[in-house]
Amino acid sequence: QVQLAESGGGSVQPGGSLRLFCAVSGGRFSSYAQGWFRQAPGKEREFVASISRSGDFTQYTDAVKGRFTISRNAAENTMHLQMYNLKPEDTAVYFCAARVAQRSHDYYNNPTSYTFWGQGTQVTVSS
Repeated sequence: QVQLAESGGGSVQPGGSLRLFCAVSGGRFSSYAQGWFRQAPGKEREFVASISRSGDFTQYTDAVKGRFTISRNAAENTMHLQMYNLKPEDTAVYFCAARVAQRSHDYYNNPTSYTFWGQGTQVTVSS
């Protein structure tokens, strides 16, 4: 059974940084394309970033380009989201997701494309 567990969330001031972690257990990590999504109170879950199973291809929503970096470590079965220059509008619960990808360069930005989800970690940006 595949399980995803997020960590690294917290409260920071505007301009601060956080690094989110997603630990994957079960299944075969090298077969998964992965993504980060977030959901603010009263809003729908939205795409943040995605990465191919090769790790060579990434995609970001415009709101985080230049501030967030998605990466993965196959040796540790983990995926990360490095967040810099955080803004109040980044406040949300952040979820990691994974799905089996047939091609090594595929990545996905639609939440319905993903099979496995974590429980989420809260990120709060406030002065």
